[in-house]
Amino acid sequence: MSKVHVKTGDTVVVLSGKDKGQKGQVVAVSPKEGKVIVEGINKVKKHVKPGRAGQQGGIVEAEGAIYSSKVQVICPKCGKPTRIAHKLLEDGSKVRVCKNDGCGEEF
Repeated sequence: MSKVHVKTGDTVVVLSGKDKGQKGQVVAVSPKEGKVIVEGINKVKKHVKPGRAGQQGGIVEAEGAIYSSKVQVICPKCGKPTRIAHKLLEDGSKVRVCKNDGCGEEF
């Protein structure tokens, strides 16, 4: 099983590709593939056939998956893109921490 540094609900910025520099919220994470789906990023057009009689088919626009290595988490406190450190608390639980200078915000 692969590990992904991003969780559902995180705000991220895209580092490379056609949507470079855009921000969005993570909708879904697929650790097995190492990919994430970000709201409003990597829009793809999908041709959909009508399923039953009376149902309409057509071209639907949806978000496509991108590799998690192409996104970086934005710190909720300082608002800058950051790498994530892990810190052990006294009770034995792990928390994610901002690695930017002087921030150290837990999230």
